[in-house]
Amino acid sequence: MDHRKKNGEWLKLSEAAEILGVHPSTVRKWSDQGVLPVHLTKGSHRRYRRGELELWKQAQRADEPVEIDLVVQSALRTTRLQVSEGKLEAESWYIKLDDEARRKYRESGRSLLQGLMKYLASEDQAGFAEAEALGYDYGSRGRRYGLDSVEATNAFLFFRNQLMEAMLGVYEAAAVRSPNVWSDMFRKVNNFTDRILITIMRTYESYGSGRY
Repeated sequence: MDHRKKNGEWLKLSEAAEILGVHPSTVRKWSDQGVLPVHLTKGSHRRYRRGELELWKQAQRADEPVEIDLVVQSALRTTRLQVSEGKLEAESWYIKLDDEARRKYRESGRSLLQGLMKYLASEDQAGFAEAEALGYDYGSRGRRYGLDSVEATNAFLFFRNQLMEAMLGVYEAAAVRSPNVWSDMFRKVNNFTDRILITIMRTYESYGSGRY
């Protein structure tokens, strides 16, 4: 049995209707209209991914800031940040690194995803501290492995862009159409990553002035 079916990730039309609290005919209509995220099997049977349905359901009622936060956090939980070695080897800063440094940078992508989740859960001084800690890690790591400030910034931007693409993929797959959800997601991610970038630059300045 397919592991995805076994753990309940994939649902039949009737099961999707039960989760959404509507009649199966409504789910069928929404699917045909492209309103609801749906996948077709080789036999043309409709199948629904549980995570996409839950994200879509949350997005339909997300008109309050707290509800929008739940949608963004739900999307992050289902985001898979997978970066191929081929993409990394196309980056000039990555080519300069040895095997140990490359491993550390690959791990930093996952740290960025986890840090963003923590930031969204608090979005106060604790959340900003998380961003600054990541900025310091990126900055000090770049210095340790011989990257200049521009290369260290490019390294961070690479992983930030990969994260954004992964999140956009989750939103698009779940057919999230609420403009409030989209704008809130971009605002929060930008606030978080901007603080990381500023901290990277401050870290390099501090090293240059001999404060570290």
